[in-house]
Amino acid sequence: MQHEVHLHTFGYLHGAPPPGHITIDLRSHFRDPHISPELRHLTAHDEPVRAAVLATPGIPVLTEALTVMVLAYLAGPSAGPVTVAVGCQGGRHRAPTVGAQAAQTLAAGGVPVTLIHRDLERPVVDRATSAEMSERGAGMLRAALGKDGPKFGPRGWSER
Repeated sequence: MQHEVHLHTFGYLHGAPPPGHITIDLRSHFRDPHISPELRHLTAHDEPVRAAVLATPGIPVLTEALTVMVLAYLAGPSAGPVTVAVGCQGGRHRAPTVGAQAAQTLAAGGVPVTLIHRDLERPVVDRATSAEMSERGAGMLRAALGKDGPKFGPRGWSER
């Protein structure tokens, strides 16, 4: 009897990764389609997102390597399924695209695969750019200090 694969995709911004024998973190090394306004509100269900992710340097090689790794686990003596968790920031673009590609390749090779997209249908997470975050922080500081800024007396900070 052939072992099966449970492939979960998720977004780290929505909680901890699901447990898995193999966990792939796509956050740091691969461009996030979220930064493109035309892709931000789309998901891996949409061809432009899939095309952008699969055209990202390194993604095709990573997907192939993931498939080979899963096959290596399946070749082992374990009697249970192999669980894979693929994550990115929001779980809407990179992780579901890579997960679906790996699942498709495995299924084409006759491996039974269950694919679960934990966060694909969640709303877009508002992530400010560094400049926006800096401006928000400066605004909060200005509001906290008041229009005249801090007051210093001979012994340092003084109350107003």
